[in-house]
Amino acid sequence: MEKRRLGQTDMQVSVLGFGGAEIGFEQASAETVKKVLESALDAGLNMIDTAECYKESEALIGKTVSHRRKDYYLFSKCGHASGFDSPDWDLGMLADSIDRSLERLQTDYIDLMQLHGCSEEILRQGGVIEVLQRAKEAGKIRYLGYSGDGPKALYAVQCGAFDTLQTSISIADQEALELTIPEAQKRGMGIIAKRPIANVVWKFGEIPDNSVHKTYWERLQELDYGFLKTDLNSSVETALRFTLSVPGVGTAIVGTSNPDRWVSNAVLANKGVLPSEQLEAIRDRWSAVSAGRNWIGMG
Repeated sequence: MEKRRLGQTDMQVSVLGFGGAEIGFEQASAETVKKVLESALDAGLNMIDTAECYKESEALIGKTVSHRRKDYYLFSKCGHASGFDSPDWDLGMLADSIDRSLERLQTDYIDLMQLHGCSEEILRQGGVIEVLQRAKEAGKIRYLGYSGDGPKALYAVQCGAFDTLQTSISIADQEALELTIPEAQKRGMGIIAKRPIANVVWKFGEIPDNSVHKTYWERLQELDYGFLKTDLNSSVETALRFTLSVPGVGTAIVGTSNPDRWVSNAVLANKGVLPSEQLEAIRDRWSAVSAGRNWIGMG
């Protein structure tokens, strides 16, 4: 699988990363997670992304693949109390949360720790950034990242404290392509795409209940991309390759609890970026349809 340098870090990451939300929220078994992650690592994936608030995701990852720790870069996120008797973004809780993540993931260090949707107001106070910096000085984390969208993500980029930005990028979510990604590129930040295939919401015959899925489904009804009328595998390929074609994107996170999915995803990713005319057509369609609408990035 193709690997790209993530900004100015020393990490050469696979263009597809594993997202740990699904295995946590779907309460996947350890046996299933082991099959999924082992097949992904064997297919060339070398980046796993999770968070303290994805229920048992961190613990499942640590339990099943910590013995292969040298085979992958490990990313997590922090900020939500998620089991601690403290409010979100409490500085003591945040430090304890990082320690708990290390324990759950069964590792001595985390390659990238990201503030998870932190508001601009809290970012400006500086304390949460200092907690991450102290953890870096202690050798617990190697790089600092921010995960989020919109104006708060723009501030995170511009403040200069972070090595990476994780943000929503897909055929149904392109605000970041103008708002934050150019700024992040100027600063040499690594860019991690989340929701890169818009949760494949076009496969649903009717509007889904999930709020993010609903938003993407409604947008795609209006965008009416021609390639979404092809078979599902072809449309997923175009959607994924679109995200990987966005300048600056180092890796795209896809989550699954299907052990066979990673092999097929790797095949699609290995087809490379879209032809420039196809990329431009998708961008032009987005610009025309989204003009005057408040189509914000979905955090």
